[in-house]
Amino acid sequence: MSEKRVDKSKEGRHPVRSFLSFLLMLAVVLLVVLFAAYRDGTGFDILRRYLHYGRAEQVGGETVYHFDASSQNRFALLGESLAVLSDASLSLYNSAGQEVWSTPVTMTAPALVSGGGRAAAYDVGGTSLYVLDQSGPLLELTADEEEPYISATLNQNGELAVTAQKKGYKGSVKVYDRALGPDPSFEFKSSQRFVLDGYVFGEHLAAVTLGQENGVFVSSIGLYDLSKDAKEPAANYSISGGLVAAIGEQEGRLTTVSDAALTFANTGGEITGTYAYGGSYLREYDLGGTGFSALLLNRYRSGSVGRLVTVDKSGEVLGSLDVREEVLDVSASGRYLAVLYADHLAVYNSDLQPYATLQGTGEAREVLMRSDGSALLLSGNSASLFLP
Repeated sequence: MSEKRVDKSKEGRHPVRSFLSFLLMLAVVLLVVLFAAYRDGTGFDILRRYLHYGRAEQVGGETVYHFDASSQNRFALLGESLAVLSDASLSLYNSAGQEVWSTPVTMTAPALVSGGGRAAAYDVGGTSLYVLDQSGPLLELTADEEEPYISATLNQNGELAVTAQKKGYKGSVKVYDRALGPDPSFEFKSSQRFVLDGYVFGEHLAAVTLGQENGVFVSSIGLYDLSKDAKEPAANYSISGGLVAAIGEQEGRLTTVSDAALTFANTGGEITGTYAYGGSYLREYDLGGTGFSALLLNRYRSGSVGRLVTVDKSGEVLGSLDVREEVLDVSASGRYLAVLYADHLAVYNSDLQPYATLQGTGEAREVLMRSDGSALLLSGNSASLFLP
């Protein structure tokens, strides 16, 4: 009788159990990888880009938009649409690069601002103002010749504040709520101080005015209650050491950029944080980041020696980077900051850690950062998309 051999090497093997063990091990590895990639949030943006564009990486830039060349061109992102303003036209392009709306304009000093998914195009010192979103125009305003526009802002909810000269006054700010009716929901008129700018901050209008104290020009911020026909501010504070160049918002803090410091305040007019430039000269800034403001500060009035700084809502530095090459433009959105140098594009996280780089940016002179980590490079008559 022959003896039957048993292959002991196969004893105890269970295909189903082995497969389950493999899946468990794979899941553990994936969790470790996901934790490492997603702990700063950027991994989710990679997934967003992959799902939307069908790919997550692209070495070069793909041309998406074509427009008429003009030295006066101004740009604003509206979702995946692009608004382009020049001294002769205002146009809107969809995500496929097609022009979906356009109107002729006549502007001497065109300006384009955005906020809350909307853009406001106006002529500084002129009488034309347009508001649009990615679907097209929402509002058109025309000022009297004697009351030209000075500035306009859109907050994170798309509420509009328009600053203009006012006969018999030293300026005014009109507020248009999100519904953007043809008539303002609130108007502030100043008889004592010149009005420079305005911003809808929660339930208040923050009006920027300019006056003199002890022979020195001082900018002041007055907070006017929009729920009342307020003639006097509910709170106010002064910006010492510089004139206000821009006003916006960071995580519930009113944020002003002056030529000497960043200043943060709450709805009660209490200054909650400042970041002074320490003698450096402000060259570029952007308040569009989530949880940070970006500054490019030069050591001298001219030249390219300086530093790039990101600051949180308390005035604390998140990141600092020495810069010794020419910077053409900066743009912040979401958790990213794009810096366009003379020969390359660098994308940083909010703490100025490198995220992505594109060498050889050609004739690009401006950049628009997107919240998903992609960026638009803008040249004379076209815009290309960079996917990190």
